[in-house]
Amino acid sequence: MPTRQKFDSDLEELRLNILDLGNMVDQQINLAVGSLLNQDIELANSIVVKDLVVNDLQAVIEEKCILLIATQQPFARDLRKLVAGFKISMYLERMGDLSVDLAKLTIRIGQEAFIKPLIDIPRMSALVHDMLSLGLKAYVQDDCQTAAQMSLIDDEIDQIYSQVFGELRTIMMENPNKVTQANYLLFASRFLERLGDYCTNIAEEIVYICTGKRVNLNE
Repeated sequence: MPTRQKFDSDLEELRLNILDLGNMVDQQINLAVGSLLNQDIELANSIVVKDLVVNDLQAVIEEKCILLIATQQPFARDLRKLVAGFKISMYLERMGDLSVDLAKLTIRIGQEAFIKPLIDIPRMSALVHDMLSLGLKAYVQDDCQTAAQMSLIDDEIDQIYSQVFGELRTIMMENPNKVTQANYLLFASRFLERLGDYCTNIAEEIVYICTGKRVNLNE
């Protein structure tokens, strides 16, 4: 197989690996939120265990990126694809870690009755899912315009987080006996807000692939 054809094949394999990792992480996040909403401790424990699979796949992607850079010495757009692919896999792995953190909150809360209806957490989760789905699609299609628009969804997540923060702070001030669970729910909201930030970071890498320029979509 000619060198260029082999390199293109390796790049496509890498892209598919990253897509698989993204879909795996998306599932982990959805299951983690589901475990919290349904207080499903068995499901939460399974999410913690499956994080090892996420970590293993990210390590494979990292190794492939380093090997291709070292052996093929790519430049321009090809180099950007490898550098961005490596960083996207890192962001996805960290998102996987946050899904584990969410699952551990399920375990800590256990079967204790919720201090408030969990309305905003699933809303934030749905928006994170939308962001990640758009990001993966934009990555596969090299769609810089869609990637740049992802930050608008992140703004909505931030607004919900601010609202939840205010509500839970009020609960803690008025009911000291509810402080522990309120903190757990605050952490859950914070983790989802961070997931939105990581999606924005992924969008920035896609813009970098397309344009060669570093942008800050969080501004």
